[in-house]
Amino acid sequence: MSATLSTLLATLLKVGWITLIFNEVRGAIMAVPVLYGMYHAGGSWMAIWIGFCSLVGIALSVVVPLLAAKKVQKFADEKIFKTKAQPVPAKA
Repeated sequence: MSATLSTLLATLLKVGWITLIFNEVRGAIMAVPVLYGMYHAGGSWMAIWIGFCSLVGIALSVVVPLLAAKKVQKFADEKIFKTKAQPVPAKA
């Protein structure tokens, strides 16, 4: 059971890292129109504020999954090491 769980978690984490890479690319693609709009608005305070808020939202959509992936990786590592550290009961 625990070997199946750790294998499943390891596979999910590998898929998760691939999706995080795509998420980073998506964040960069989403930031370009914001910066372009700020440039065409002439750098007014309102354009800068809206651009800042948009970029922070994009950054959060990229950073939060990274933090979640690290926590899941830590949880999976603890589960794997805990099962490996438990002694095997001797059969009598």
